Amino acid sequence: MSGFVVTGTDTGIGKTVFAAGLTALIDGYYWKPVQAGLEDGGDAARVAELSLLPQERILPEAYGLTTPCSPHRAAELDGVEIDVDALTLPDERPLVIEGAGGALVPLAGETLFADIFARWGLPAIVVARTSLGTINHSLLTLEALRTRGIPVHGMAFIGTGDEAAEEAICRIGNVRRLGRLPILEPTQFQFFTAHFTQHFSAKDFA
Repeated sequence: MSGFVVTGTDTGIGKTVFAAGLTALIDGYYWKPVQAGLEDGGDAARVAELSLLPQERILPEAYGLTTPCSPHRAAELDGVEIDVDALTLPDERPLVIEGAGGALVPLAGETLFADIFARWGLPAIVVARTSLGTINHSLLTLEALRTRGIPVHGMAFIGTGDEAAEEAICRIGNVRRLGRLPILEPTQFQFFTAHFTQHFSAKDFA
């Protein structure tokens, strides 16, 4: 196992929280190639806080952009040109890569994050919230990834359990259900890695 790409069905659904737990679980390295929105250190700072991994396990972004919006637009606002051909994988392994927003978020020009994921060749984990609409969003994301030849390792759910929706996604989408992380109270983040291992098993990522 050399690593995973963590993508999602939307923005703000818990990808960063899941990526933090996964990086700690597999004793890996975290990398977010493009960070749009630098307040409070961005997602890398959140991953470092939650995972309790040493700072050298949190790899620096290739691009840090000021505005919290789609990376292609954030780059325009900052006067930065994202060179997609220069976005090559770091050497560190195992590697957990977090995308921005959903799989089809524009990165630069006509290039979407899923296009870069296809080039990298790592298996993808799709993170989905369990709220209304998740079946449609999840199946669309799975289809978009597979259309590009991206192997899908499994689905990870965030939120209150919805057995019927989760079962339908994994059955119709022909994908493994890796687990579900419930919404945690702020006080529970102090023991985040322990909570994560109650809901996800390291053997599923070996």
